[in-house]
Amino acid sequence: MRLRTLLEGRSPGLRLLTGEGELDRLVRGVMTTDLRDPSRYLRGGELVLTGLAWWRSPADAEPFVRVLVAAGVAGLAAGEAEFGAVPTELTAACARHGLPLFAVAEEVGFAELTEHVLRRVSGERAGDLAAVVERHRRLRAAGGPRAVLELLASHLDLPAWLLTSTGREVPAAPGPLPGPVARELAARWLAAAWRGAPHLGTTVEGVEYTLFPVPEEPGRPGGEGAPGGRGGAPLTDWLLVVQGGAADWPAERLGLLGSVAALLAEERGREDAAPALGRRLVREVFTLLGTGAPAAELAARLRLAAPVLAPGRAAPHWQVAVARLEPPEGADAGSGAAARGLLSELFRAPAVTGREGEAAALLPVPSADAAFRAEAVLAPVRPALAAGLRGGGRLTLGLSAAVDSAEGLPGALEEARHARRVAAAGPGAVRGAGHEELASHVLLLPFVPEDVRRAFTSRLLEPLREYDRAHHSDLLATLEAFLEADGSWTRCAARLHLHVNTLRYRIGRIEQLTGRALTRLEDKVDFFLALRMN
Repeated sequence: MRLRTLLEGRSPGLRLLTGEGELDRLVRGVMTTDLRDPSRYLRGGELVLTGLAWWRSPADAEPFVRVLVAAGVAGLAAGEAEFGAVPTELTAACARHGLPLFAVAEEVGFAELTEHVLRRVSGERAGDLAAVVERHRRLRAAGGPRAVLELLASHLDLPAWLLTSTGREVPAAPGPLPGPVARELAARWLAAAWRGAPHLGTTVEGVEYTLFPVPEEPGRPGGEGAPGGRGGAPLTDWLLVVQGGAADWPAERLGLLGSVAALLAEERGREDAAPALGRRLVREVFTLLGTGAPAAELAARLRLAAPVLAPGRAAPHWQVAVARLEPPEGADAGSGAAARGLLSELFRAPAVTGREGEAAALLPVPSADAAFRAEAVLAPVRPALAAGLRGGGRLTLGLSAAVDSAEGLPGALEEARHARRVAAAGPGAVRGAGHEELASHVLLLPFVPEDVRRAFTSRLLEPLREYDRAHHSDLLATLEAFLEADGSWTRCAARLHLHVNTLRYRIGRIEQLTGRALTRLEDKVDFFLALRMN
């Protein structure tokens, strides 16, 4: 808004004292101060309000006005309550420096005046930005997400960020969100998104944010991912995160930000179309694997895919990832597309829909030692995804070992599928397994029937639990520490901060209560498995 607007229409109790020729200055905000030097808090373009508590003598006027002029403020409004009128020396100083000066009537509160100015500033900016957004929409030339976020910052003073559903920041905003904050915002959005809310207001670490969905499919309204709508949709949405609380915003601003989210969805759709070649090549590789094509044909297709999937790398190793999404209760069952989107997000690689609702991805890695590990991939995003899968949903992931040739790909695909089944046999809404778990007891334990597991662990461990409860002892913890120390008396005693003789007494008590001997390999294995199944 311009300064002259303050003197038009419904007056907020301002009277112009000097600066009539400068009333076309733009006002970008309001700042109230009674400091002698408020320069550290000024960014330029403000209407500065002061109650004149800093005034001690006429000599104070000139330094104060110089500070405001140097900071580039739009104008000064001084209250008359302190002295009954604005000091003439202040008026003269403002006139010398060309700074517009308003007198604020005694009956007008600064809070009322601030609200009046901010409402006018916000309304005019929203109208201007809405026109800009519409023009960019028509021309389809917004310049990508960064340009849109910069518009929000420059026109509405609203810091904004773009996040994926896992809390990863899409590299668009100039100032990144801290990682924990981004992941917490994603988790809160996914926890609420199934209810179909068009936006969500929340506070993280004392800062208010408002979240708007940026759907994977342009034109899909936010909220259609609610139960009974498009299954899995919130899990593949992006989020427009805007700093500030929606409760204080007018309907026009909320509508504008909804339009910005829709514009970002269009930009996202164009960006998602870019790696179409990579997806087509991956689909062709998995089609060949499904038909049992000869290794030579697979090798030829990999040679075509390598420059697209792993640009700049010579003869990469390949790893297969397989994921399956079971949507929360009440959501649509057809969730293969959501699993594909999540797999692409987790590995930043093209993924395709496979058999029985699975999604699969072909991952180039520099070497076998650099292969992805399931827990390392899932740990940072587990809270957000678990929140989005409340109500019985699950995401299970399986990873193969890395292979260095086409001959190893069929085995890698089966290995990844089997690892996913191992992950699915365990508890938890978000679970993964890798090839390393296919060659250990971890592979076997999930497939032991639950009643057998309970009977086995109870027979071995319940006597120790009962003894610990009755005597307030730590036999169960001692047993676990002893096995983790590979039966070493000195290492175990040091870990538990016990004398070796005390440890020997405890182990003897364990053997007496269970009828087992920890010097026998078979009994050590039984105790180890019982603790793992516990």
